[in-house]
Amino acid sequence: MKLNDLERAMQAGELGPAVKAAIGHQVQVGEFFAAADFVPVTQAHVMADTESLGVAGVQWIESLGRDDPRARVRVPTIMDPRGTDFAKASVLKHPGWILDLERRAIAAFRRLGIMMTDTCINYQTIQAPARGESVAFGDTGVVIYCNSVCGARSNFEGGPSALAAGLTGRTPRYGFHLDAQRRATLRLRADWTPVTLNDWGALGGLIGRLAGHYWAVPVVEGLDRVPGSDELKHFGAAMASFGSSAMFHLVGVTPEAARLADTGGDALPVAHRIGEREVRALQAQYAGEKEIDVVVFSAPQLSLYELRDLAALCDGRRFVKPLLAVTSPQVKPDADRFGFTQRIEDAGGHVLAGMCFYQSYAREIAEANGWKRLATNSTKMVNILGGYGYVPLLATMEQCVEAAATGRLP
Repeated sequence: MKLNDLERAMQAGELGPAVKAAIGHQVQVGEFFAAADFVPVTQAHVMADTESLGVAGVQWIESLGRDDPRARVRVPTIMDPRGTDFAKASVLKHPGWILDLERRAIAAFRRLGIMMTDTCINYQTIQAPARGESVAFGDTGVVIYCNSVCGARSNFEGGPSALAAGLTGRTPRYGFHLDAQRRATLRLRADWTPVTLNDWGALGGLIGRLAGHYWAVPVVEGLDRVPGSDELKHFGAAMASFGSSAMFHLVGVTPEAARLADTGGDALPVAHRIGEREVRALQAQYAGEKEIDVVVFSAPQLSLYELRDLAALCDGRRFVKPLLAVTSPQVKPDADRFGFTQRIEDAGGHVLAGMCFYQSYAREIAEANGWKRLATNSTKMVNILGGYGYVPLLATMEQCVEAAATGRLP
C-alpha cells in the first residue's frame, strides 16, 4: 500500500504503540483486499459488545489505554449498543459478572476518547454522514443504511478495524469506498409495496437472500411510494442480516439511483419479481405458534416515532407477558419528556436504552426468565434469535402489543 508521511510515521511508532498496532492491522486488511492506499474518514462507529469481546477482549482494550497515554482516537468515534441497560438489569436478570465486565469495557473505551453513544441508529440520532463522505462503521444495519440511504461510504468494519480507524483517522480504500463497487449487480422488481415495518423487513430479508453475499448490490424498481426512515431502517437491517448485504439502490428513492441507469442496472435483466405472496411466505416461516412468553421491540433500536406509535397502542392495556422496547440513549430522554415511556410502562412494559437485545446475552436472559417464544416486528431479529434458543415469531407492532396483553398472537 502507498503510505503518506503521516501514515509512515504511524507505522514507525512515532505516534505511540497503539497507533502503530492500529495502522499495522489496517495495512494487513488493505493488502488482503488489494487496496492501493488509505482514505481519510470523518468518523468511526465501533461494534464491541462484551458478549463478543469476552474477558480477553476487554483486557486488550484496557491495555491500550493503560500502557499508552497517546492512545486516543483522532476522529469522532462512537459506540454500538452495549450488553445491558444498567437501570433495567433486574428486569433482564443479568448477573453481576456481566455488569462488572460491562463497566470495565465502558471505562476502557472512554479512556481512548470514544463517545459511548451506545446506538445502532446513529444515522437517526447522532450525525448522519453526507453523500460521498467516507466513514468507518461497524454495525451492519448502520453500514447498509449509510451507504444506501445517505450515500456515504463504508465497508463492514470489524471491531478491531473500526477501532483502528478511530485511532488513525483512515481506512483502506477498497470495497464500498470505490465507485465501481457501488454499481448494481442484481436487478429486482417489487410488484407490491410494503405497508408495515415487519413487511418492509420481510421484503429486505427476501432481497438479502436473493443477493446472497456481501459484494452484491441489488437495485429495486417498482415501489409506489417513498419509504420513511424507519421503513428503510427495517428494510436495510433485514437485508444485511439475511444476505450480508452492505448496499442497495431503490430507483427514484436513494441518492445514487435517481434513474435506473445511474446505477448501471439498465444493463441488467430483471432477475426476480417480488410480490406480496413472497413476503407473506417469508413471514409465515416465523408464525408457527400463537402462545408467547415475551415481546421485544429491538434490532434496530426504536426511533422516537416508533415509541410514539407504541405508546398509543399501550394506552388502556395491562400486559400479562413482558414487553421490552429498546431505544437509544439519545431518544430515551425525549420519550420520557413526551410521556411515551410512562404510557408504555403504565401498561406493564419496559423501555430500555443503550442496548441491543440479541447482543445482551440473549441466551442467558432466556434461561433466567423462562422465555422461549418471542414475538417481535423485527425481521432482522427473528433471523438471529433462533441461534440463541428462542422460537422467534414475526408480527406487526399491533399484533405484538395484543400478544403482550393476552399471552398469544391474534
